[in-house]
Amino acid sequence: MLPEPYYNSRLALLIRVLVPLALLLGAAGCSVKRFAVNKLGDALASSGTTFASDEDPELVGEAIPFALKLIESLLAESPRHRGLLFAAASGFTQYAYAYVQQLGDELEDEDLAQAMRLHTRAKRLYLRARGYGLRGLEVRHQGFEKALRAGARSALQAVSRRDVPLLYWTAAAWGAAISRSKDDPETVADQPLVEALIDRALELDEAFDSGAIHSFLVTYEPSRPGLSAAESAARARRHLGRAKELSGGQLAAALVAFAETVSVSQQNKKEFQALLEQALAVDVNARTEWRLANLIAQRRARWLLGRTDQLFLE
Repeated sequence: MLPEPYYNSRLALLIRVLVPLALLLGAAGCSVKRFAVNKLGDALASSGTTFASDEDPELVGEAIPFALKLIESLLAESPRHRGLLFAAASGFTQYAYAYVQQLGDELEDEDLAQAMRLHTRAKRLYLRARGYGLRGLEVRHQGFEKALRAGARSALQAVSRRDVPLLYWTAAAWGAAISRSKDDPETVADQPLVEALIDRALELDEAFDSGAIHSFLVTYEPSRPGLSAAESAARARRHLGRAKELSGGQLAAALVAFAETVSVSQQNKKEFQALLEQALAVDVNARTEWRLANLIAQRRARWLLGRTDQLFLE
């Protein structure tokens, strides 16, 4: 499970600039064309709340593919635009989780074949996102992926706090792909690289994005190699506490993640239900920039509560 979706595209901006941009690019010389592409790329990559504050997840889900394909078309013109690479890495990861994987999970009990197709598609989207994340890190650190595979810890000494957003989203996409790869040992073998990326991001900026790294680690700790079940649960619980502190208790995703991973693995039904009810009690209007993220997390919370009898053995 991934941390809360966080969308950076501005749909209104796209509508305002797309037609004039197309006219400009059709007539422009190479340098003017690249300048125009980079300017639009800067705007697309900048933080915005148009999608994130929307109260209609389905509407957003229909709009996102257009924005993602626009980002990819701009990257074809400006392949080293770091902001666009970040937007692609984060956008494809979030779309895959919220609108592909989640639907696949919900269909598992009634249409296993369709659920498997959706999970396969989600994995492909996660791997696409990982590729964009690695390309973004390559912009400032030439040969990054090769160095990472040769020696992750030493390669990551070169990165800085400026790199944390790309470290986070690359790890999130890569980790999600691994979670959908039980029959793909080559992909699973990359888990130590994901661990190195997220641990370095935590070291550089543990408060990033109101606790997003801690929320990720709530999910990751139970699968971290070399820990006992008690140790991994204790680590996940500490990350849950910190995620709640950094978000002021206004983000539901970490609560859902802990309930789904630790509470289920420990067969603690009472805690599972309490955490999901707490997630559902989060006021989605209290922080409008987190409204969409909370609506999506609450949808998963309701789905999980509906599966309580399947998840817990009496």
